[in-house]
Amino acid sequence: MVFYDPTGERYGLPTYPFKLAPGDLLTRRQLRARQLRPGGQDPAAQILWRRGKRVAYLYRLDLAVPKRTATPAQLAAIDKALTARRTCPDCGQVKPYYIPRRTGTCLDCTEVSR
Repeated sequence: MVFYDPTGERYGLPTYPFKLAPGDLLTRRQLRARQLRPGGQDPAAQILWRRGKRVAYLYRLDLAVPKRTATPAQLAAIDKALTARRTCPDCGQVKPYYIPRRTGTCLDCTEVSR
């Protein structure tokens, strides 16, 4: 196996081929699926595949911490920002899609100006 280096001598970090990492080491995406985050820890290992051109860092499950939740004020700010992205500056209507950046107006106003 080309990328099997559990001691980290060859690649600096313990390295495993795709799908052969130990069960207590997880990627960020796997941590997120469990409602966890790395919590400031450095990667404990890595997975290499596609001739070493792809890498996924692995984090220890026992050091992971719960994901933070947004405060009501943060959620309100996000909602306000996303509504602004859907509001046409010309007609003032809130559309069910984001206003295209290339035109700067909703699709209805873009058709009228052509």
